[in-house]
Amino acid sequence: MHLTTRQIVYPEGDSQEIEHTLSINQLVDINGFPLASPLTTTRMIVYRVFRISTESLKGEDIIRYYLDQLLRDEMEELVV
Repeated sequence: MHLTTRQIVYPEGDSQEIEHTLSINQLVDINGFPLASPLTTTRMIVYRVFRISTESLKGEDIIRYYLDQLLRDEMEELVV
């Protein structure tokens, strides 16, 4: 049996397991769920996936999605 574990890694280094896949430059909320573009407000915490790494262990792959927090100025460009 081969397991696949997916984790989001916050800029501070903390991580959280997620059940879904993400892609580079995808916008996600604080829990790692994808956000629809355009954003409706700048009053939220938004991250962008900037790197993906895979670690292969015996019987398990760990996929890590590294996040970078967007600044308010960056978010304003994405709001309707």
